[in-house]
Amino acid sequence: MSLAHVMRSEADLLLPTYERNPVLFQRGRGVHLWDSKGKRYLDFLSGIGVNALGYQHPAIQKTLWQQSRKLIHISNLFFHEYQAELARRLVKISGLDRAFFCNSGTEAWEGALKLARAYAQLHNRNGHKPKWRLIALDNSFHGRTFGALATTGTPKYRAPFAPLLPGVTFVKLNDLDGLKRHFDSSLCAICLETIQGEGGIHPVSPAFLELARKLTTQRGALLILDEIQCGLGRTGRYFAYQHYGVQPDIVTVAKPLAAGLPLGAILTTDRVAGAIHPGLHGTTFGGGPLACAVAIKFLGQMEKLLDHISRAGDYFHAQLQWLAAKHAGVLEIRGLGLMLAMELDSADRANAVVRQLLEQGIIINRTHETVLRFLPPYIVSNQDIDRVIRALDAALNLKTAGSPVSRVTGRKQTTAASRLRNR
Repeated sequence: MSLAHVMRSEADLLLPTYERNPVLFQRGRGVHLWDSKGKRYLDFLSGIGVNALGYQHPAIQKTLWQQSRKLIHISNLFFHEYQAELARRLVKISGLDRAFFCNSGTEAWEGALKLARAYAQLHNRNGHKPKWRLIALDNSFHGRTFGALATTGTPKYRAPFAPLLPGVTFVKLNDLDGLKRHFDSSLCAICLETIQGEGGIHPVSPAFLELARKLTTQRGALLILDEIQCGLGRTGRYFAYQHYGVQPDIVTVAKPLAAGLPLGAILTTDRVAGAIHPGLHGTTFGGGPLACAVAIKFLGQMEKLLDHISRAGDYFHAQLQWLAAKHAGVLEIRGLGLMLAMELDSADRANAVVRQLLEQGIIINRTHETVLRFLPPYIVSNQDIDRVIRALDAALNLKTAGSPVSRVTGRKQTTAASRLRNR
């Protein structure tokens, strides 16, 4: 089937929700994809962080084949052998106590918000002002459903669907005074991404996360961390919050968890889990035997790769910093591990670089208009990184219409990631 045929069919039949690149992929192996014309691409986006082990990983392929011959789905009215084992592994590496499995990051986030409200109601004493409000962050992204949108601090995602869930107050990332000012006795949770992903790869500062933990502990509210993009090995540790020494009450994960199959999870403490009882929450497809069996295998492979992720991430970060020192159009390098970003001085330049790399068979993407986002598979090599650096170097040399003639400052910014790396 040709690319032109698929494009025409989608134009006639699908809701127009995506601006797709004109490429029809047909197979993948390792860190590479091949399109319908046989062209090979180096994937430094991993399906937006999902294909963390690349493509056709032998351990994942074997598990898929074996489990699909036995059992793909049963309802959550019955037991199967993999949910408890997957939960055991997740609580062990997270330091939390219990798990709930669902289908996606958005669904996990919705469940986390419900859990926070249920916990607040359970612990509300007679005569006390109800706790129901939420604090979320500007520039954040938590998903496309109504609760997730209500806590997403980027106006372009929210505005077309207003009014949304009430009771959400937004503060700026790392604004300590703003967090203190908006925290009161009506708050049931602070909700944030440990590293903002769609917002341009912005790590939360240690001081901000520590203050969020202190305030919620003192006032009986919950700290909810969205690690859907930054969790499960992406930063070189099991979870990004483990770089900070702060333990949350609820964590949501998804993207790489089942190596490409839909699976998300809520992780929480026994104390918070006490607010849930049978019938209060559920899902049809979440936590099926096929997805859970694959997720168990993924976690086993990820554990072996954490040191490699840290080393590869440090190498990639250093190479990006070299480019930043060389090219005036690069404003900042941010991120941890293999979750990195290069901020450029204009949306035109960023868009041109993404297009130029795609033409050369390298997949990255642009987020937050001016930010190049890099989420390569965990199995990436230094040679793969070198190829991307060479391509970026050449693309950044190209003149781009609409780019600023000069910069406000010639000094590269010190990033939160750099400060964390030295902790």
